[in-house]
Amino acid sequence: MKLGIQKLKSKLDQLYLAYNRKQYVDPDPLLFLYNYPDVRDREIAGIIASGLAYGRVAMIMQAVSTVLEKMGPDLRGFVMNADPKNVSCMFQNFKYRFATGDHLSALIMGLRAVIDDYGSLGACFTEDQAGGADLSEGLARIRTRVLRAGDAGHLLADPLKASACKRSHLFLRWMVRKDQVDPGGWSNIPAEVLTCPVDAHMFKIGHLLGFTKRRSADGVCAAQITEGFRRISPDDPVKYDFCLTRFGIRDGLDMAELKRFLKDDTYHV
Repeated sequence: MKLGIQKLKSKLDQLYLAYNRKQYVDPDPLLFLYNYPDVRDREIAGIIASGLAYGRVAMIMQAVSTVLEKMGPDLRGFVMNADPKNVSCMFQNFKYRFATGDHLSALIMGLRAVIDDYGSLGACFTEDQAGGADLSEGLARIRTRVLRAGDAGHLLADPLKASACKRSHLFLRWMVRKDQVDPGGWSNIPAEVLTCPVDAHMFKIGHLLGFTKRRSADGVCAAQITEGFRRISPDDPVKYDFCLTRFGIRDGLDMAELKRFLKDDTYHV
């Protein structure tokens, strides 16, 4: 490992030890996943929470809370017993930015179709994959089966397009990694294959660290940032995502403070 990478790893590890803790999760839609000890419920909570994870965080939290409260504590039971008319009626007044009640109802009925066919979202994701190595293929399989049941709108991103698919990779981080923050559950997928969820905060951090020079947070940008972190943490390139993105989201943790801490012209990663 080059001296520059060692220096950066040391700083990132300090941030990980300080901020990769549950006390820093709120506000973050990840918070909702802690309510579901059964992975079969957690994956449903995760795909709904990540699907709505865009816009102001306070509004995200409100939208996710509204949906999950209506579904009740047994998410899998709710989905498997879902009737299109009842679900449509239940969420007819739901609206969050571009997402409507119709989109949400279609997503729920699509999740039922996935579970009917595969037994779980995780089983659908990993079908015919060696250790879940092809993320795009697994994400596309879930999306394709969901969309057959109805128009879920933008709630599930298309992994075959050029976008960074931030929300999809956020969902995978939650479900694959397991530490003090990420609850995991999909233990048959190695963390080493994950891609960084690149939001506005991680986009700025990727530029700050010299991992990317892209002008937009697209799929190429996400791959470049992930590769930068992979040189530091080959087995877990998404390890530092949570602690780094607390800056700019949590009160008292701003990007200027992070820049001062990480600033070093000799990393040469």
